[in-house]
Amino acid sequence: MDQLGEFDQPIYRLALHQFEQAAEVLGLDPNLRERFKTPERALVVSVPIRMDNGQVRVFQGYRVRHDSSLGPSKGGVRYHPGVNLGEVAALAMWMSWKCALAGLPYGGAKGGVRCEPKSLSRGELQRLTRRYTAEISSVIGPEEDIPAPDVGTNEQIMAWMMDTYSMQKGYAIPGVVTGKPISIGGSLGRSEATGRGVVTNVLEAASILSIRMDQATAAIQGCGNVGSNAARMLVAAGAKVIALSDSQGGLYDPKGLEVEDVLKYKHETGKLPGYRKAEPISGAELLTLPCTVLVPSALSEQVTEKNAARISCRILAEGANGPTTLEADDILRERGVFVIPDILANAGGVIVSYFEWVQDLQKYFWSETEIHQRLTEILSGAFHRVYRLAQERKISMRMAALITGIEKIAQAHRLRGLYP
Repeated sequence: MDQLGEFDQPIYRLALHQFEQAAEVLGLDPNLRERFKTPERALVVSVPIRMDNGQVRVFQGYRVRHDSSLGPSKGGVRYHPGVNLGEVAALAMWMSWKCALAGLPYGGAKGGVRCEPKSLSRGELQRLTRRYTAEISSVIGPEEDIPAPDVGTNEQIMAWMMDTYSMQKGYAIPGVVTGKPISIGGSLGRSEATGRGVVTNVLEAASILSIRMDQATAAIQGCGNVGSNAARMLVAAGAKVIALSDSQGGLYDPKGLEVEDVLKYKHETGKLPGYRKAEPISGAELLTLPCTVLVPSALSEQVTEKNAARISCRILAEGANGPTTLEADDILRERGVFVIPDILANAGGVIVSYFEWVQDLQKYFWSETEIHQRLTEILSGAFHRVYRLAQERKISMRMAALITGIEKIAQAHRLRGLYP
């Protein structure tokens, strides 16, 4: 672990530890182990932009491709003050396993810019996005590496990325990114796909555990795209959402929150604190509330050895990437918490991104009903493959998911060989 070099960050160490545990269970060839530990390509770029006050400010940007043995690489772009090379490399690694687990013809990638998007004006955000896209344009493309939204980015950011890339090529190339507005080649069902995927997995787990959703309660950390859509869909499935939080604080009502009203307040004010129809609560307190379903859908490393013993849910569905540390994983397993790991729980986004990419390439678009059906079919199949493997080998759901994805990529490497 002393050779991490420039990637040495806690989240990268977490991803690497998970990989090495899975490689041990698989009995993975030492040469392939070495190959998978570091990304194929890591690009670090400076992103200078002129701010509204006339000053030039330089931001740090990244684009990392972990693996491309199964096809072009795929992964989101995040705008956040904590973005660094190690984080982006870890997320790219998880994307590799996630895409392989879902059976998609993709490798894993990730990108990001270290910034606070909430402090930037629309003009500054557009200039930042266009310059970042220009800086990484040599390594992205519909047949090479396809970005998508992530923390701090949205369909407007993707529209600017698509336009910048297309202007450089001289014609419209919708397939260079996914998560775009529908009017320029986006897909129906994409915006809520990750949240829908989380809930699809929760319903499969509830069925196995004989949990009735009309008697279930849910607590959701994170009120962005994933958390808000998961909240809506859990309510639609019959559950009561008793707690929601964002980066500034949270809300709690044991009788169940009026989710649509809460989300309307969040949209109007930009925050949850101040909503008067529920009790204020911190994001940390939310994690330890007694509930049936807990969905950490904010940032990584939220469930740790410090709070894992106080987690009081039956199902923990990881809407975020890497929200549970290795030490917490062991504690949760001993306590009988059913953990749906991130590379399975939040795979709905990349699955519908794949649908969007296919539609863009074919210039033929599907109905929303068809998209929902195909998403449910793929995710349910992946869930049950992972669950069966976990039961057969007496391993955790996380380990079963990891070895499923890793083995598929390892097989591709064995068949393709090493160039030159």
